[in-house]
Amino acid sequence: MTDVAALTRALRAALDGSGPALRLGGEPVAAAAARPQENAREQDVAREGSLSSRDDLLPGAAAVITTSGSTGHPKSVVLSADALLASARATVGLLGAGRWLLALTPTYVAGLQVLVRSVVSGTEPVVLPSIAHGGRFAASDVIEATDALGPGPRYTALVPTQLSDLLDADAAAARALASFDAVLIGGQALAPALAERAAAAGVRIVRTYGSSETAGGCVYDGAPLDGVRLRVEAGEVQVAGPTLADGYLGDPALTAAVFPVDAYGVRWYRTGDAGSVDDGMLRITGRIDNVIVSGGVNVSLDRVERAVRTVPALVAAVVVGVPDARWGEASAIVVAGDVDRAAALAAARARVEAEVGGVARPAHLVTVDEMPLLASGKPDRRALAAHARAALSAGT
Repeated sequence: MTDVAALTRALRAALDGSGPALRLGGEPVAAAAARPQENAREQDVAREGSLSSRDDLLPGAAAVITTSGSTGHPKSVVLSADALLASARATVGLLGAGRWLLALTPTYVAGLQVLVRSVVSGTEPVVLPSIAHGGRFAASDVIEATDALGPGPRYTALVPTQLSDLLDADAAAARALASFDAVLIGGQALAPALAERAAAAGVRIVRTYGSSETAGGCVYDGAPLDGVRLRVEAGEVQVAGPTLADGYLGDPALTAAVFPVDAYGVRWYRTGDAGSVDDGMLRITGRIDNVIVSGGVNVSLDRVERAVRTVPALVAAVVVGVPDARWGEASAIVVAGDVDRAAALAAARARVEAEVGGVARPAHLVTVDEMPLLASGKPDRRALAAHARAALSAGT
């Protein structure tokens, strides 16, 4: 459970410098956000969900977001008020001011930015019950919350699984989605089939790209936000501009490695993503490190996953690497629910062979009852890889 009203009050103080920085990520922040600031300043900076004295952090820090992402290696990203506000103002400048529906946990950057954009727009967000009180994301709650937004421009941010759930629900949920002036989708790649379904339902999707290190989405529909710069070095996408984080709390070596400064004094963020920038438009092709070596050949699991998701039964599938006695490593498709496993795997192998190459064809398909998600809404790839390994070892 999260007391969003208390968190928003604490956020306003952090942004204008009158209050301590927020420490977010992992644990609920309701109690911490509601604590008197005098007491909060005495809290240990390492405690999840606390408020931190600015003296403990880098100058100008407004929030520290700790997340392990899908790799399981915790990182505490220090964001200044300037970075958070630059991102929010650029978004409001692009989309327009309006009221936001908070459908993502505000202890991670995508949800936090909904609150910052609300502050910048001078509005109060409407909060889904699943965020405020816990519980499952439900289409009926989205319909009710959408009605509560009232007239005027309205916006929200979702991850692809939420978008899929709403389109699967009923016509009323689709109509609620279509009433938004923009629905920001981030956190993972949006499958083409899902994007087509949303467009057919009249949903105005904006695909966002970014991370905690860029104060949230910094590229919308391939184009950088105002002030954001892009480049590709040795195949890696890098970002510069006013939305960059100050660095990683307590890890100057990692900060220096991930945020290098070029010969002209420009500070860049190394995203770890492979991609290209053509005519100013960004195209991401996958994670540089999300690669297996199968039979001595490097195979990008991101490219395999994109091809797999063009199969109708596998639009929400995740592809992970698994050990293989013959090839060293192979890829396995993990999908939630009941599917015709043999037919789906055959279709996926044919699609991957056509789009990526024969050596990249997935070797296995396993199912889960429900897709495990991180608190940020992204699929938990470590858990899925562990499940795939266990399922294959058990011969299921």
